[in-house]
Amino acid sequence: MLDDIDLRLLSALQRDAQLTAQDLGQLLHLSPSQAGRRRQRLESAGYIRGYTTRVDAIRLGLNVQGFVQVHLGTHGPENARSFSQLLDRTPEIVSAWTLTGDADYLLRVYCEDLPGLNRLIHEVLLPHPAVARVQSQIVMDQPKRDSPLPT
Repeated sequence: MLDDIDLRLLSALQRDAQLTAQDLGQLLHLSPSQAGRRRQRLESAGYIRGYTTRVDAIRLGLNVQGFVQVHLGTHGPENARSFSQLLDRTPEIVSAWTLTGDADYLLRVYCEDLPGLNRLIHEVLLPHPAVARVQSQIVMDQPKRDSPLPT
């Protein structure tokens, strides 16, 4: 069971994962050792799954962000396993969700340019034997960045 201090700690770490035990202690009105123990407990319990760094895609030359809906023609376990392996080995696909509704998967992708997105769709996704069709949407702007989970 999480208490209010745990929730505030999770909220603070989602905003800045580099907070030290000293910083967390000050924010939460705890000693640094208490704050550190709470963080360790939340890590051990699986509430904190890891720490990442957000990198600017444009600065890396990844100028096209898109979402690709994938519709499978066949749904057997081997095709699902094979498609999952394709997702894992394709770096342009940064996240993937299985869905209810018309599409089977929603992929978030980053490519250098439109020809790169075209190659991803026509040379990587569509040739997969389970894929029947894809639909892509290109992100024009992102008015709300990926944000912390509500706590």
